[in-house]
Amino acid sequence: MSVSVIKAHSVSKQVTTTLSPMTILQDVSLEVEQGESIALVGVSGAGKSTLMTLLAGLDVPTQGEIELLGHNLSTLDDEQRAQLRSESIGFVFQNFLLLPTLNALENVTLPCLIQDNEVDIERAKELLAVVGLKGRETHLPSQLSGGEQQRVALARAFMIKPKILFADEPTGNLDQHTAAMIIELLFELNKNSGTTLVLVTHDDALAARCDRVMRLDNGKLARDERHAK
Repeated sequence: MSVSVIKAHSVSKQVTTTLSPMTILQDVSLEVEQGESIALVGVSGAGKSTLMTLLAGLDVPTQGEIELLGHNLSTLDDEQRAQLRSESIGFVFQNFLLLPTLNALENVTLPCLIQDNEVDIERAKELLAVVGLKGRETHLPSQLSGGEQQRVALARAFMIKPKILFADEPTGNLDQHTAAMIIELLFELNKNSGTTLVLVTHDDALAARCDRVMRLDNGKLARDERHAK
């Protein structure tokens, strides 16, 4: 039986500008099942990243409701949403967001410290090996290439065994060859861990690998296509 891990019902997001309120998302409804891989696509300004931040509980909608892993986000305060994210959600961003003063191993184990859990060094080393960085544990981000930094970010995202991984343009700053490697890693980790993937991307190759492609146009969900596998 399929289990929904994300539900959005009639979600809208408006921001106030100096001139007038601006609608970024309008009446978006969707459902994501456990283990699915979803690509959010559309031109710049279509609302992809905004929708991702709402689905992940990083922001709250102006209207509508979002359910994340069975929790109605509108009933949770900031601290409760942060706890839900730290326990069950992984993130990978275009700009990696590694701490420059921590080496690769320390960056990967950071989620343990945030959760105030015991640091699992062995798991961190295993994850770095999985992403092809065995022997680079003590290297600082400045000593790693962009692709290597993104692989550290991927290992960090899987440190807590996330139920859902949100990735915002994970291949955006990478060359074609490195991007292809990161795509393979994403889906390998997704398959082996059963993690649900929600990806914001301009990368057609990445979108084509996903189970479903959701296209946003001017803040509205214009198309929801399921790929045959």
